Amino acid sequence: MLRLKIVTRLLPLFITFALLSFSCSKNNSSKIYKQTQAQLESQLNKPDLSNETQFGIINQIARNMLAAKDYNSLILFLTSWVEKHEDDPYNAYWLLMTANAYLETDASPVASYYFERIIRNYPDLIVQNKSVHFLSLQQLIQISTEPANRIKYFNQLISQFPNDVSITEMYYRLALEYEKEGEWAQAIRTYTLFANRDDAPTIQLSDVPNAYQTAKQLIDFNNSSKDWTFETIDDLTSAIKKAIANYDYRKLDSYKSKVNFFSMSWQQDENADNAQSSFSMRAYMRGNKIRFEKNIDDSISSPTEAYLRTWGWHSFVNVWYLYFRKVNFPADPEIHGRWEWAGIYYGEKL
Repeated sequence: MLRLKIVTRLLPLFITFALLSFSCSKNNSSKIYKQTQAQLESQLNKPDLSNETQFGIINQIARNMLAAKDYNSLILFLTSWVEKHEDDPYNAYWLLMTANAYLETDASPVASYYFERIIRNYPDLIVQNKSVHFLSLQQLIQISTEPANRIKYFNQLISQFPNDVSITEMYYRLALEYEKEGEWAQAIRTYTLFANRDDAPTIQLSDVPNAYQTAKQLIDFNNSSKDWTFETIDDLTSAIKKAIANYDYRKLDSYKSKVNFFSMSWQQDENADNAQSSFSMRAYMRGNKIRFEKNIDDSISSPTEAYLRTWGWHSFVNVWYLYFRKVNFPADPEIHGRWEWAGIYYGEKL
């Protein structure tokens, strides 16, 4: 892998030209800008330039164009150079600047082409301690809208740059892309890799709240028997009502979801540690007169969620709303869309 150590040694030259470029831009002096570029291009045409000097001149011509926001000239200059100098060891860097110029002009598809071209056709290059391939992959992930492509890019980051990224975060984001693509076996496998990482329980992803809990729920549900689900909401509520009427706590216990069943007040978060429950209904049925509404509460129910008001459970909190939801698990078409008893809300609805 080629490292551009020459960048550091040429910093004084770069700073001189950069200051001049800034002055040009600030004074809006296209004449000075053109003169500066002409002088640099004249130097570039001199014979027997060292690789170091040649790189410095090309780089400064390009940086002056960037400072002037002369993106069209920059793109033409760099792509022409790469086409005419196929053996230039720094072509990956020139194409990286080209791709970024296209991003500045809102031409993301063209930029993607150049980022892909860099990764596919050129050996990696280190510029100011940054890998050109790494920078290209980062940009591709940002601008790509196709899950299949993002899967490829995330896998490349994980395999090629494990020390430059959070592998834990990469696994989670890769699993999301597998999920979007409908590759459920790979999604669950990758969620498992994520959940097994030491820092997974504490990782904070700004755009993904409760990443660890979400992954664990999916993994645990996948590994469970799923034998507590019912085909329809009517089948489920009928079974629940019958068990309550018969004071059959064993049946009620068997109908509860075996994965992440919760019991909490309306103000609590379902993912809170103290919301998860594994208690038996026996203690709350013995000696109590339990009743339930004839129908689910339509005022708070929806096509994917349903609530049944019940009362008589406990002198302290008399009213319990039993919460049912449609199973969202496309990984198993036979289970996806069935209904489960997922939790209990204590007290009257808010």
